[in-house]
Amino acid sequence: MREWLAAHPHPSGRQLAEAGYVVPHWAPPFGQDADPLTQLMIDEELRDAGVRRPVNPIGIGWAGPTLLYAGTAEQKERWLWPLLAGEEFWCQLFSEPEAGSDLAALATRAVRDGDEWVINGQKVWSSYAHIARWGILLARTDPGATKHAGISYFVCPMGAPGLEIRPLIDMTGEHAFNEVFFTDVRIPADHLIGAEHGGWELAKVTLGNERVSLSGEGALWGMGPTADDLVGLVRAAGGAPEATLRDRLVSVWMESQILRVLRLRTVSALLAGRAPGAEASVRKAIADAHGQHVMNLARDLAGPFAMLPATGPVGGWGTGGAPMGGDRTWSRGFLYAPALTVGGGTAEVQRNIVAEKVLGLPRDP
Repeated sequence: MREWLAAHPHPSGRQLAEAGYVVPHWAPPFGQDADPLTQLMIDEELRDAGVRRPVNPIGIGWAGPTLLYAGTAEQKERWLWPLLAGEEFWCQLFSEPEAGSDLAALATRAVRDGDEWVINGQKVWSSYAHIARWGILLARTDPGATKHAGISYFVCPMGAPGLEIRPLIDMTGEHAFNEVFFTDVRIPADHLIGAEHGGWELAKVTLGNERVSLSGEGALWGMGPTADDLVGLVRAAGGAPEATLRDRLVSVWMESQILRVLRLRTVSALLAGRAPGAEASVRKAIADAHGQHVMNLARDLAGPFAMLPATGPVGGWGTGGAPMGGDRTWSRGFLYAPALTVGGGTAEVQRNIVAEKVLGLPRDP
């Protein structure tokens, strides 16, 4: 690998994809069928060489594995290479205004018309749909079937006539989410993935796909600052100003250590060839609330300076009473944190999964 990096010191996304370094755990030709230990080694070598993989989270993380699982040879060849190379960005078209956590209640319709499917309906919370070339789309193809049985899975061209994208601006002031409206949008018949009416099984493949992640220490779904970062800032400022804040700081640090141990258990299980156990589900349930705890505490530590849009977490004390350098990290994190217990399945849904699938408790009547 070091020889390859020496020959490609600044590799393109396409070169990384064709070498199998974007998804090394996939089977050839797209990956190297690498075991977890080899994946860790590849990640380390890329990091040491300053090489970053293409950014295409929904494409590489969700759409790609589903295409690999159920796509035809032609579909894989058409979509996977530019997806892995980061040449074509992807989005997800699953959630609807009346079908969020209960995704199988979706109402968007797809009707076959010769060599095309005609789509009508609405999607919401579609991250980066405004810049995506393709979207993975769930639509109802058999309205007479039970709600899980009449759904199909499509690849949708985001520039198709009749498709309208409207921005949703979140509390941070950023435009990541969108509403997507379909009015007689025509999709070629060969954009159906898997069997007609078999979309729910593929949706579970998409949503259940997880990899060994080496970056997931941040408090915002693996991104952003950590509890250790907050503790370091407080330490550098001379300590927390009162006992209550010190107790809360200790609590969030302890949570971060619990999460770190659970994550290491998951990685260790994979390295030993075992499937991750209950700790993976438990970690998700703890991590979302933890991110909110960290950000809420950071804003409380900032005191009155928390009302400013660009203030560090200890801006009101230990720094001469001045905001900390216009750093938006913590103020943005505070505004972003409420999404943690909603996105990707609400906290309540996650606890139901833990109760039923891990603990074996009966369903709530």
